[in-house]
Amino acid sequence: MIKTPFHIIRDTTPPGDIPRGAVVALGNFDGVHLGHRTVIAAAQKMAEDAGQMAFALSFEPHPRSFFNPAAPHFRLTNERAKLRLLAGTGLDGAVVLAFNAARAATSAQDFINHELVQRLGVSGISVGDDFHFGKGRSGSPATLAEQGQRLGFKVHIQSHIDLAGLPISSSAIRAALAEGHIRDATAMLGGPWFVSGTVIHGQKRGRNLGYPTANIRLDPHVDLKHGIYAVRVGLGRGFGGGSDPQRFGGVASYGRRPTFDNGPPLLEVFLFDFNADLYGQTLDVAFIEYLRGEQKFDDVPALVRQMDDDSLRAHAVLEAAPGAFPTLGEVG
Repeated sequence: MIKTPFHIIRDTTPPGDIPRGAVVALGNFDGVHLGHRTVIAAAQKMAEDAGQMAFALSFEPHPRSFFNPAAPHFRLTNERAKLRLLAGTGLDGAVVLAFNAARAATSAQDFINHELVQRLGVSGISVGDDFHFGKGRSGSPATLAEQGQRLGFKVHIQSHIDLAGLPISSSAIRAALAEGHIRDATAMLGGPWFVSGTVIHGQKRGRNLGYPTANIRLDPHVDLKHGIYAVRVGLGRGFGGGSDPQRFGGVASYGRRPTFDNGPPLLEVFLFDFNADLYGQTLDVAFIEYLRGEQKFDDVPALVRQMDDDSLRAHAVLEAAPGAFPTLGEVG
């Protein structure tokens, strides 16, 4: 069962609102993949043994975006999605620190002294063996272990985990999504990759074709392969008057619509067994399987025949993966 409430500590959080003695899982946690989850699980075990709370500590924006803002950066999870996934692991909360010029110039030793010891009062830290921090990336897991002995906190260093002999990483997951290798991405993440977005008005073509779609504009840096996907869609609590989230199967297109306008990339989602107005609603869309690439059709009837076939294939995929959806917690 997911614990509540999920505490979020930021730079602006008053000292009196910060629980002392917590164990912290330290990392960027983009995607909250299986490698991240081993670091988190170790922190939770340390916290349980010590009778303390367990938090994840990460930075926003991603340091890569700060150091190279002009370079496109495909984030697997924006801040809110990351927090929801972290809450879904059963952590007590998250520490989200702003990554800015001042923090980039902070030495590893000052970060340990000021943030980890003085402000958070950590009793333990769990960290991956490749994580670096502080000015010039001078801080390492070995630095934490050495300082932990001196300053009185325990340190667990988690070695990399592999899947089929290949190391799990956020970069590898991004590459899999860019190639349409959804099953590989799912395996590394420990659950389906998902996006969230607000439904916007489109050209209403799908409605005229018998496939009304919920249209969502994704971050322009999302490097998902253009094509057709079997998806599962989550609608939040309170939709339609209910108190629990709702889940629907569906088929989605992500791309430029070459048959019509070849415009900017758009996610268009058709929900099975659903008939309601979704404009302005926020949807979670979990990608279960890549069905085919984006195509340009000679006429509309040919497109509709293909959409019929895509729907049948998506139904079959979803029946073979009952309930597949990321485990998400509630955050404020």
